[in-house]
Amino acid sequence: MKYGVLDSSFSAAGGESGIYSLVENFYHQMETLPQAELIRSMHPADLTESIDKLARFLCGWLGGPKLYREKYGSISIPRAHQHLKVTATERDAWLLCMQQALLNTDYAEDFQQYLLNQLAVPANRCVNAD
Repeated sequence: MKYGVLDSSFSAAGGESGIYSLVENFYHQMETLPQAELIRSMHPADLTESIDKLARFLCGWLGGPKLYREKYGSISIPRAHQHLKVTATERDAWLLCMQQALLNTDYAEDFQQYLLNQLAVPANRCVNAD
């Protein structure tokens, strides 16, 4: 399957329910991985809205419905994170959480790698400190 075309990535991710499941697991990783302690502290105690925002963003970003825009409006990922000090360490911790969450899905291995590679792009754009 060729990812990144129309809704192919959204479908490969299991649609809205698959993406919400991935995001819930992502935040579980953030709460449990020692390497993610610092980025977890950047989030509110109650992750409900964080989960909703990331899942809605990923739905549209992967070619599905623009659920984030419908509820929260438009977003610039780097601008949304500019109030935080994000170094390569925080970026790597975020990507590690996603990598571990992806391992807990039934996504095809090539899609897991594709998605992680694609997510590295906005993650890199959020780095704003040395």
